[in-house]
Amino acid sequence: MNILILGSGGREHALAWAFRQNPKCDRLFVAPGNAGIAAVAECVAIDILSRAAVLEFAQENAVDFVVIGPEAPLAAGVSDALRDAGFLVFGPSQAAAQLEASKGFTKEICDACGAPTAAWARFDDAVAARAHVEAQGAPIVVKADGLAAGKGVTVAETVPQALAAIDAIFDGEFGETSVVIEEFMQGEEASFFVLCDGETCLPIGTAQDHKRVGEGDTGPNTGGMGAYSPAPVLTDAIQRQVMDQIVTPTMAEMAARGTPFQGVLFVGLMIDQGRGRLVEYNVRFGDPECQVLMMRLGAQALDLIHACAEGRLDGMQVNWADDHALTVVMAADGYPSAYEKGSIIKGLSDLPEDGFNMVFHAGTTQRDGVLIASGGRVLACTGRGDTLIQAHARAYALVDRIDWPEGFCRGDIGWRALGS
Repeated sequence: MNILILGSGGREHALAWAFRQNPKCDRLFVAPGNAGIAAVAECVAIDILSRAAVLEFAQENAVDFVVIGPEAPLAAGVSDALRDAGFLVFGPSQAAAQLEASKGFTKEICDACGAPTAAWARFDDAVAARAHVEAQGAPIVVKADGLAAGKGVTVAETVPQALAAIDAIFDGEFGETSVVIEEFMQGEEASFFVLCDGETCLPIGTAQDHKRVGEGDTGPNTGGMGAYSPAPVLTDAIQRQVMDQIVTPTMAEMAARGTPFQGVLFVGLMIDQGRGRLVEYNVRFGDPECQVLMMRLGAQALDLIHACAEGRLDGMQVNWADDHALTVVMAADGYPSAYEKGSIIKGLSDLPEDGFNMVFHAGTTQRDGVLIASGGRVLACTGRGDTLIQAHARAYALVDRIDWPEGFCRGDIGWRALGS
């Protein structure tokens, strides 16, 4: 198969790395890719938000299968254009991608199918939103309704914090969007990943990430500073409850509306008292959760994703090893606020790259043979082992060998599961 992956982050590097291990993968393109991806695939400079550009490349290069990594091309309808032209695609339609592109849409789906989630309200003007917060009090959660690259959510501990978040959204920080305000849910967050082919749903793994920039899960939210898999808090019993009460009803409601979902459903959950409630859906693999999932899945990831796209998940199964994976994100100083690009990263050429140790690139580029940091989140140092302790040790051993003074990472990834 000739495969095209759309995206340029750690998620896409992890997907490319896993696909390369499968003999079904002949030629592998990633658009636009990054310096790390270039070691395992052909990186191509096309605008992945342009239906015409992606379609033209796929046609001219005999692409058999397109895997869409990030949310923006899905929301832009790139999957629809490819399907209309006869291409096999992994990723939901533009209509089904509203499960991520609009938080209000997801809440309406949950209300319609009875899926447990936080109480909510949506507002199109700041005055009404502010009045709602002042009436409800804090803690309370304020979200930009549309896509915000994982950064449009404020868990406000005080009313002034919530009001400031509302003002920032309506001042255009995340583009033109309305505001969704939700009840604050107590508990522990975890992520559940399910492949859906429009009819069949197949759970493929659990993970827990660290959104806050600071140790002890403090400071502002980021796109994710690290993750580990599996997530102990997502027990088998809770996974069954989530499938029965959240995922299956949601998929049935989507199909009933004429917008069946095909792709990966990233189910963000709040776990409390042995029960999961939906925080949000994403319609693509998380980053950095994808890195730990791909480390554990390996070559079978392509078989599962391909079966999902072809509508033949019924009868497929995930072959799990009794293992653990953990990834530590190295970010540019200043992230998630203002940060400098262009610093030089050294030491990666001497690091192991195998099924137990891997540095996935997120924001890197090559310039005159030198590796340059070109983003906020730059590297994801990932380890796998028989235990989480072993995976943790391998991931941080990679961190310690990288020479990048302008970067930083959290030193406590996995602290909840490790009991420290």
